[in-house]
Amino acid sequence: MKLRELVEQSARQLQAAQVAFGHGTDNALDEAAWLVLWQLGLPLDTALDGPDAPATITATQQSACISLIERRINTRKPAAYLTRQAWLQGFAFYVDERAIVPRSLIAELLVDGGIDYFLHEGTQKVLDLCTGNGSLAIIAAQVYPDTVVCASDLSHDALDVAAINVTQHALQSRIQLLASDGMQSPALQAQGPFDLILCNPPYVNADSMTALPPEFRAEPALALDGNADGGRDGMDFVRRLLRDAPQHLNPQGVLVLEIGHERAFFEAAFPALQAVWLPTSAGEDQVLLLTRESLIS
Repeated sequence: MKLRELVEQSARQLQAAQVAFGHGTDNALDEAAWLVLWQLGLPLDTALDGPDAPATITATQQSACISLIERRINTRKPAAYLTRQAWLQGFAFYVDERAIVPRSLIAELLVDGGIDYFLHEGTQKVLDLCTGNGSLAIIAAQVYPDTVVCASDLSHDALDVAAINVTQHALQSRIQLLASDGMQSPALQAQGPFDLILCNPPYVNADSMTALPPEFRAEPALALDGNADGGRDGMDFVRRLLRDAPQHLNPQGVLVLEIGHERAFFEAAFPALQAVWLPTSAGEDQVLLLTRESLIS
């Protein structure tokens, strides 16, 4: 069997099984290619056909790939949990079920310079709040080499995963991992005030939580459910963050916040807030920026 044949066959299986995407891919063909190439030990940019493609796939290799595709279908786990690897803006990260699969649009803004205009020459201290597996903290440290980064999360399990990634990227000297419920930890507060706070928080509203596909339910609910304080609009954590952030930002500091598809709930909760909505590949309604001045006023 040829590589393209195997990938296309696998894609048809995924599509027929109606698995959900959104953890690194958004369609069956890309997901199949990712899983098949990983199982074969080939780079993700391997040509599926032509002179640079593998000549043939052995029966043993084919069987291993089929088994992996079946695991994806039967477990409904995101592919990243099966491969223990996720990619974000060209950076590779370890991930497992202890942390959400990294996919934040903030990474795109960091790499593309989408927030550089709002920073200043003295930007030195960065906080990645709700860091999960540490991906945004690591990308920020790479993009802004003159900064030190504090990465925090309520979940000790997620911080253990983040520690693996910080070590793999050799950033132990520049990234400090701290456990904190929002900005409540005295140890975190002692690291500030910050010039830049990045946050991809739990923001899914209560109705959407009940409708999540199994792939998303395989992730820690703590990282998704924005109703921990008893609300239903997904803004419980965000309310606390916007209350606490000003006292931990420098005068020129900014907060970059991802709220996904919840803009309507965000604007209903904070109707007077002057937010700058940042353009991303997913549109201009999923990531916003708030200055310290706008938060205070």
